Amino acid sequence: MDNQYIRTLPIPACTVDPSGRITGANPLMKNVFVYEDITGSSFFTMTGVKREQLMSANKEEMIIERNGKMFKLWINEEAKDDEEIVVFFDEATARESFRTKLENDKAAIAYINIDNYDDLIASAPEDYRRVIPAQIDMLVRKWGDSFESPVISTGEDRYVMYTSRGRLEGMIESNFSVLDEVRNIDSQIDFPASISIGIGSSDLSLIESTELAEAALELALGRGGDQAVVKTDDGTKYYGGTLQSFEKNNRSKPRVIAHAMKALINDADKVFVMGHKWPDMDAFGAAIGASAICKFLGKDTFIVMDKHNEALDAVYDLAADTDDYSIIKSERALKGVTDKSLLIIVDTNRPMLVECPELAEVCKTRIIIDHHRLTEDSYQNSAVAYIESYASSASELLAELMQHFSQKRFINKLEAEAMLAGIMVDSNHFSVRTGVRTFEAASWLKRGGADTTEVKRFFQVSEEDFRAKSTAIANADFTEDGIAYAVTEGTSTNTQIINAQVSDELMTVKGAKAAFVLGRNERGQTLVSARSLGDINVQALMEKLGGGGHFTSAAAQTDEPLAEVLARIRKLVKEYQEREEEERRAKLSRTQEIELIR
Repeated sequence: MDNQYIRTLPIPACTVDPSGRITGANPLMKNVFVYEDITGSSFFTMTGVKREQLMSANKEEMIIERNGKMFKLWINEEAKDDEEIVVFFDEATARESFRTKLENDKAAIAYINIDNYDDLIASAPEDYRRVIPAQIDMLVRKWGDSFESPVISTGEDRYVMYTSRGRLEGMIESNFSVLDEVRNIDSQIDFPASISIGIGSSDLSLIESTELAEAALELALGRGGDQAVVKTDDGTKYYGGTLQSFEKNNRSKPRVIAHAMKALINDADKVFVMGHKWPDMDAFGAAIGASAICKFLGKDTFIVMDKHNEALDAVYDLAADTDDYSIIKSERALKGVTDKSLLIIVDTNRPMLVECPELAEVCKTRIIIDHHRLTEDSYQNSAVAYIESYASSASELLAELMQHFSQKRFINKLEAEAMLAGIMVDSNHFSVRTGVRTFEAASWLKRGGADTTEVKRFFQVSEEDFRAKSTAIANADFTEDGIAYAVTEGTSTNTQIINAQVSDELMTVKGAKAAFVLGRNERGQTLVSARSLGDINVQALMEKLGGGGHFTSAAAQTDEPLAEVLARIRKLVKEYQEREEEERRAKLSRTQEIELIR
């Protein structure tokens, strides 16, 4: 009997006697088909599933499709080997269709926010100040109507949309085309209009869906805006995010944050400050700045740091040689924490990256100051969270905050130099992610006593590291599409720093669009530094490796072998470029259709 005939043979409902033979019809199983004596390769021929999957069919419901119909598949529980297996098929087309309809009809709630609304209106020419919001309003409502989903305005820059999971799938398939449409509005200013969308859908309740939508919107805004974030019970997914974060002109926020910080610091009995593991110059500079604020307010302050790279030796030794800073290990911090202790986390917002995760758990009050985009596992419910992805560095944010604690400049020369070094490292010496506020912060630190010559000494590297960097640059592989790949040889505690410097250098090559540099540290982990000029969102790529960062500057750290990570990055870049090309063609097609209609 040929395989195609076996698949579709409508054997009547029946039972199986103890010997395994079919003995007759069973009126209670009128839709059940039974097949006997299928072993080995016949499992796949018969069902389209592997033997291992078939053996677990009784534990998890297995549905297969044949000739336009849906069948539930299971086997006799007493079967111990292939010879004893009997396979049962229960036609479930109607049930599965109803289940699909119920799933598609479940509610999904979307919150929509116009990014940087105040800056958008303030910067636009007077004639456009009413036109731009009206155009955005029209596009958002038209987009909602196309999916039969009502859009309700809840403020000048906020909307709520009620939809269903089935229609949400359509939005996802179109990659939230409204993001592109809003971005293409002629705003007559030096940055485009954009919106952020947070969508939540839960099986539990509408309240849970609402909370997921609020968290999704907060995540979208924390990642720089111009994107859609969908949160469900199964996890979080990101769409869009093609714009870099733009500098905000809101000068009142640092003052409000500083006021809140001052109250929390004054209420604490002691303050702990920590950055991420293996801190770089920005994490250390920001920690020094936070410590200076707490000292000014008269609080005992401890900087928690277990290990550091050789690149920090110069500034670390200067700080350790004075009596102004208490730099302690995690073990001592955990022993000294009390119910009234305050924890300040700088230059990271993720539990998996902080110097001492246990300290963050036992401290009841937490402040976060960071410039990295939010991720799904970022800290939630902090007393104060000052996270601005437009900023060059955490040191820049600390420099802004310090100006609101006192009219008198209270930082010393070392603190000013450490923070300026942090800004210079993360901005690649003021060449990337640098705005007006970056220069203002640097200027304030310069007036505070920072000596640029001394800061330059902090960046000196050993001869060995210099040679490793030069070799990696010399052996870099440039592809035809402008992607550079390089590997630093050997292992070092400074691999993270070397990789960052190599990737920055590779981006100075004419035609380079992105650079990925890999190396191994002394613990055998693979470290990746990624840079781009805006053509590729390296943050999205690094997040797939468990890392993160910014649109044009990101990094990752993994235990996977270097060769495997490099191959994976090449594959991710190829997929990213193919996806971008498909979206470009789809966008061009939509534009041509609109022009044809006109």
